[in-house]
Amino acid sequence: MKREQIPNIISLFRFLLIPPAVWSLFHEQAQVALILFTIAGLSDGVDGYLARRYGWTTRLGSILDPLADKFMMAAIYLSLGWLGELPWWLVGTVFGRDILIIGGALGYHFVFGRYDMEPHLLSKLNTLFQIVLVVSVLLSLSVLPLPQLYLDVLIYLVLASTVFSGANYLLIWGRRAMEAQND
Repeated sequence: MKREQIPNIISLFRFLLIPPAVWSLFHEQAQVALILFTIAGLSDGVDGYLARRYGWTTRLGSILDPLADKFMMAAIYLSLGWLGELPWWLVGTVFGRDILIIGGALGYHFVFGRYDMEPHLLSKLNTLFQIVLVVSVLLSLSVLPLPQLYLDVLIYLVLASTVFSGANYLLIWGRRAMEAQND
């Protein structure tokens, strides 16, 4: 194994955390799910640090890393929606945005050529709110019951940031498509 592959292996490890995290939720072990979600988040930070610090970046890693994050978030959001801990309209909005991003990237790629994904500030803020919501719900289900008003505010922050982030991607891709068409 080459050192350059360490971040990729860590990303693959995150995929392995998804089934036990979901299993834990469905077996009323939210504390275990919280621990696994936290480990996934920490490992994401470690692989990102290693990739940047030592230049251990690969094309595979640029795909695996965000996919591992998306699959974990998708699995947790679906599970929390199924269990009635998150409203379905929020889960649908989060998934709709992700489908929009993936569809837009694929469409751009097939029509205009390669597109390198680069998260924007709104997208990073949306991801932060999504993570804070998941951690808050898992905390509330396990060790620290949180006020419903706090959770409701987070739900609407996630909704707003999801909608604005999705709209931002549409604007960016539309502008890039117009520029590519004019070239």
